[in-house]
Amino acid sequence: MKRYLALVTIILFIGVVIFFQRSCENHKVVAVIEEDHGYRLNDSLSNAISDLPTTEKMEKYIKRWMARNNIRGASLAVMRNEKLIYCKGFGWADQEQEKEAEVGDIYRIASASKLITAVGIMKLCDEGKLTLDSKVFGEEGILNQFTEIRDKRAKQITVRHLLNHTSGFSRRMGDPMFHIAEIIEWEELSTTPTADELIAFQLDMKLRDNPGGAAQYSNIGYLVLSRIIEQVSGMEYEDYLQSHVLWPAGCYDMHIARNYYKDRYPGEVKYYGHDPNDRIKSYDGTGAMRPREYGGNDITGLQGAGAWVSSAVEMMRLVASIDGKPGVPDILSKESVAQMRNITRKGDYALGWARYNPSNGSLIRTGTMSGTCAYIDHRDNGISYVFLTNTSHYRGASFTNSIGQMIRDAMTRVEEWPQDRDMFVSVPTTEVSTEVPTSEEVM
Repeated sequence: MKRYLALVTIILFIGVVIFFQRSCENHKVVAVIEEDHGYRLNDSLSNAISDLPTTEKMEKYIKRWMARNNIRGASLAVMRNEKLIYCKGFGWADQEQEKEAEVGDIYRIASASKLITAVGIMKLCDEGKLTLDSKVFGEEGILNQFTEIRDKRAKQITVRHLLNHTSGFSRRMGDPMFHIAEIIEWEELSTTPTADELIAFQLDMKLRDNPGGAAQYSNIGYLVLSRIIEQVSGMEYEDYLQSHVLWPAGCYDMHIARNYYKDRYPGEVKYYGHDPNDRIKSYDGTGAMRPREYGGNDITGLQGAGAWVSSAVEMMRLVASIDGKPGVPDILSKESVAQMRNITRKGDYALGWARYNPSNGSLIRTGTMSGTCAYIDHRDNGISYVFLTNTSHYRGASFTNSIGQMIRDAMTRVEEWPQDRDMFVSVPTTEVSTEVPTSEEVM
């Protein structure tokens, strides 16, 4: 009996040791990613901190522009020399709930999500897990589970081709990411197609051009990149980006968007399409007619092509973490930072970025879909900014050009930017007014 009890005790002791050992192993990543990268921006900042006399004219200009274009809410973050010097929300985060926009609100950022995906790919390159010239499809490809490929040229597609939109994918049947209801009918599916089913649908078409040919914007290409990240890392796409890219950069409140208003994240704004009566067939295959921004399009399913939500300040922080400058620690190698802005042919896209102008060091990334507009402008020298809205415009993607011009015009009205603050590092001391703003001041 004593031997039996002793044996049971030993077994229990070994089990406890193994349990604690595995618990520690499971928390190794958390211990790394929860290092002190500064405070959490969204939780620490407020509009009142940027109530500055020198920026009042700029703010009035922005509010007038929003009123003319029926933009319900927006957020602006401004950086100079790697320092966050200004940030503020404008208008309504949720007009029906009478919730005013605050600087820490998070927004869908549409195709600006591609920048996050590209950073994830470059991080995997830094980790030695793939290269930009790695083949994607075919027997030797990363995603070799796709065996039915109509156009054999697709086996020549590389990671770089996907990043700079030169994969050659056809849009003969429209953009698969925004024609989910039709694909359900065409393919006789009973449920919303998975990422792999959408990719298989694309591979069942002939390419419009050889891989590496003329650039043509491709959302499906960035869905493929999302699957590459999962395949190579062995993690879910969102989990890898958060643990290896976003949290190390100090961005703790960036997530893959959810499809419905009732499922929104804490601090997430409400989205408004330009036409409140606009309805399309739902992505879920029920045939129900729903708003594009809430149940019409499968926003979650966009993944790395357009599904991220972020605040303007955290997006600005991520940009500062991949610009090769010494102020904010970079999360990518110098080689990867340089690759992302490398454009070898006129008309090509930068990797993740939409445009790069080497003459002034300007990197542009935009995003737009129903209920959302995003504009990112990073300058090697001078002012950089992120501007997000929770309202779309009837002009669609071309409206983002108006946003860029508006912000540049608005900034010319700033008498002087703050010289002694960096909100990436600490919250400036300021007296917060307790007065209730008038309706005119709100919007």
